[in-house]
Amino acid sequence: MNTQHFRYALEVEKTGSITQAAENLFMGQPNLSKSIKELEDTLGIVIFKRTSRGVVPTEKGKAFLRYAKHILNQIDEMCSVCRDDDSDRQRFNVCVPRGSYVSHAVMQFVSSLSDGDDRPFDIHLGETTSIDGINMVADGIFTVGVIRYQTAYENYFRDYCRDKGLMSETVWEFESLALMSENHPLAARDKLSLSDFAPYVEVTHGDCNVPYINVAQSENMSLTLSGKKVVNLYQGTSQYTLLSTMTTAFMWVSPTPDEILKRFSLVQRKCDAPAHKYKDVLICREGYRFSEIERRFLDKLYEIKNRVAFSDRY
Repeated sequence: MNTQHFRYALEVEKTGSITQAAENLFMGQPNLSKSIKELEDTLGIVIFKRTSRGVVPTEKGKAFLRYAKHILNQIDEMCSVCRDDDSDRQRFNVCVPRGSYVSHAVMQFVSSLSDGDDRPFDIHLGETTSIDGINMVADGIFTVGVIRYQTAYENYFRDYCRDKGLMSETVWEFESLALMSENHPLAARDKLSLSDFAPYVEVTHGDCNVPYINVAQSENMSLTLSGKKVVNLYQGTSQYTLLSTMTTAFMWVSPTPDEILKRFSLVQRKCDAPAHKYKDVLICREGYRFSEIERRFLDKLYEIKNRVAFSDRY
């Protein structure tokens, strides 16, 4: 059985198209179709079926693709070990939600790596959306990730993780807070209602999609009020800088560390809005064993989380 055919099948699953997969793999469509057929004949199953949504895996195909992905990840890790002459090098690849106590924990952890430790390290960090995080951990681009989703959509995200062959574990469930400049007109009030925010500008991440739900059909994942002014942020833009300079803006966020509040002159306030609960969830591939450096990061993550949870500002 040719494991290269595994990679072909996974690319077809990823793109949902034989034509696009062949283009991505720099090969002809007939050759790719032939390779998939040979793989199916060897396994004795049908891996893909054609639908109005494109090419999708069958139930047995989904099971095969989970195993194939796990096998290829193990092969890639084995090859990496064999190629590396520096066995003492520390490797850390993680993706996390943007602008949160989680990303703050990552920065704190990475900045501490050189303290009293002369070992070389190789670090890859990513701030991503939840769907992108799931896909990149499943594809082996990152080994560990933390994703965030509204609890109302939990079943969708858990099913998506399972379909991608990932394990998940809750880090924290919380109610989002309103983050704003200390000069915001609402900053002096301790508790607010949703209607209090109607005159002001809401800053939100503009790419918060839900798996298995068409973007056009899904509900908005924020508390946006119709008719309000909204600034949608995407990757590479600092929400904290915008909030600190735009004193009529606010953003729904996870509880924020004191260090960030002080650095950007921000405050966070509770709101008696309808249920607006979120979960942060740790993800990794099924059967994955955390390395020593990853366990140290998890210790730092929970330390920062506990510090924020018990802060008098929360």
